[in-house]
Amino acid sequence: MFRMIAKLATLAALLLGSEASYSQSFKSFTVRTPDGLNISAQEWGNPSGKEIIFIHGFMQSHLSWSKQLQDPEMLRQFRMISYDFRGHGGSDKILDAKLYNAGEPFADELNAVMRAAALKRPIVVGWSYGSRIISDYLIKYGSSGLAGINFVGGVGNGDPKHFGSAMPLLAKTTTEDLAQNIDATRAFIRGCFEKQPSDDEFQTILAFNMVVPPRIRGWLRRPAPYEEALKAITVRTLVTHGTEDRILGVGLARYLIATVPGAKASFYEGIGHSPFWEDAPSLQPRAHRVRQ
Repeated sequence: MFRMIAKLATLAALLLGSEASYSQSFKSFTVRTPDGLNISAQEWGNPSGKEIIFIHGFMQSHLSWSKQLQDPEMLRQFRMISYDFRGHGGSDKILDAKLYNAGEPFADELNAVMRAAALKRPIVVGWSYGSRIISDYLIKYGSSGLAGINFVGGVGNGDPKHFGSAMPLLAKTTTEDLAQNIDATRAFIRGCFEKQPSDDEFQTILAFNMVVPPRIRGWLRRPAPYEEALKAITVRTLVTHGTEDRILGVGLARYLIATVPGAKASFYEGIGHSPFWEDAPSLQPRAHRVRQ
């Protein structure tokens, strides 16, 4: 069952009060970051609904969340914000290492998106590298402006003993040789799933992965000094992880659960690095039961 979304809905209901009236909408907008980048962002769902912001992973885009952003029940209940973080998707891809190799620019970028969308106190959902961006934000801004956090296939530290068997593929995606880069990217995407996407889905995922320049991919690899910020979290936190994750092993989830005060675990048996995609078919019935 699609436990992440069910738990998100429950968390939102507990934290943000009664259900809002429904009026579905979509709009795209551009956010200017403090360091001058243009970020492509999107708003989905109920303008009066409970707020969720989704942050994608390394080489991915907001389209990674399409099964949530296009789900009728999610659209009915929530005001959802997505964006392509710097160097990805439709956002600027300036080839300057200092824009990518430190945490503060990512923290300020997330804060800029939240401000541009006029979010009051959102639940923040970060997948893989997106969980790092949440932690970057926590270091600078703390958790008081958030209603809750969901780390999905998350990174709590950089200890390689917790990396999965497919993690070495990541380094190969930084090559400038196009043919080798495509092969490495294809292999990395396969490593992100235990239950593989359809052929059409795979081609779409490959397309938005290939948008990210190799040099930016390399600059994104940086230390993960998050322990103190994680220990200081004061809002409800859910740690979602597939038991068959071949990118970031379940040891990283256990670290997050042990480090974040009061964190709750949601493990997906037989699922890989992408539980929100691999376990999506049961989304609607679970969301309906949460709403009742």
